[in-house]
Amino acid sequence: MALGKMPTSRRLLIVELPMLLILAFALGPYIWMFITSVTDESRLFTKGPSIIGATIDNYTRLFRTVGFGDNLLDSFIVASGTVVVGLSLSVTAAYSFSRFSFKGKRVLMLQFLLINMFPLVLLILPLFVLMRVLGLLDTHLALIIANSTIAIPFSVWMMISYMNGIPRSLDEAAMTDGCTRMGALRRVVLPLCVPGIIATAIYIFITSWNEYLYALTLGGRNVRPITVAVQTLIGEYEIQWGLLTAGGIVGAMPATVLFLLVQKRLISGLTQGAVKG
Repeated sequence: MALGKMPTSRRLLIVELPMLLILAFALGPYIWMFITSVTDESRLFTKGPSIIGATIDNYTRLFRTVGFGDNLLDSFIVASGTVVVGLSLSVTAAYSFSRFSFKGKRVLMLQFLLINMFPLVLLILPLFVLMRVLGLLDTHLALIIANSTIAIPFSVWMMISYMNGIPRSLDEAAMTDGCTRMGALRRVVLPLCVPGIIATAIYIFITSWNEYLYALTLGGRNVRPITVAVQTLIGEYEIQWGLLTAGGIVGAMPATVLFLLVQKRLISGLTQGAVKG
């Protein structure tokens, strides 16, 4: 029976009510965080979180006292840099895997999958030693390189599915008209891969924005992304719940806004890649 022909009471019971329950379950923690972040500190520990007498004092303290603005800037620099590095390497690697046949191609592609199977914690010590030898500890570049190791393997597989869906005859026609191989990639293939590039860029940005282990190990006083900055609000003897929840809300906001702005392109990009792959 189609949903449009289903009786209203039955549709309410079978479809809409379960969806509301799932939505409430998913959004419940975020609503609790927001209410806690706007609750006055004196009221928070006596009567609990409440929207009554809401205040933005926690958000003001977060930027004036804690210096959360600098942490947001660090996260933005690291995430944006990872997108640039990740996309540059992923697109060119995917084009090579899609268009050329060479010895060991299948083995290399399988290695990209195997990298994703290893826990991140196993890579922390080698990366820490490497960055210390190179003198890159506590720099944005160290975190960009480290985050790229997470993002690139999966991004290559995402982009290969788009490249395989574009006929090779288009590349050959462009090169026949005088384009070089890179010119054909730039003028023909990349414009047709825009949905895939957007989906991959968003994946890389959100992955880098939410990364914690590398930020904690390879960062420090000079570079402290928001994931580490929020953790510092948890003291040994006291947890500043108002600041902690306000930091969580502010930290999640950029990635959330980005997703809402480009959700149509992201969804279409992911589905097109799945069909073409």
